[in-house]
Amino acid sequence: MSIRPLRDRIVVRRQDERKSSGGIVIPDTASEKPMMGIIVAVGPGKALDNGSVLEPALKQDDKVLFGKYAGTEIEVNGEQLVVMREDDIMAIVE
Repeated sequence: MSIRPLRDRIVVRRQDERKSSGGIVIPDTASEKPMMGIIVAVGPGKALDNGSVLEPALKQDDKVLFGKYAGTEIEVNGEQLVVMREDDIMAIVE
């Protein structure tokens, strides 16, 4: 099964960081959900009032920073993904 987002939706795979900057492994119960991820799929863009479509500024495989509670978590083929609006993305990490 694959997933194709609609309109201005974006599918993100959270980047799994389980180590602190000092190299200490953090258990799942003690760590917060990562706020950084890799874009898996991007919708065609946001529909504007005049009928045109504003293309997204993001593309697949971009590394992005998003809000802690942004989006809706889903599971596809045993993989945890987050579906969110393009507006929920705060920055592209380079």
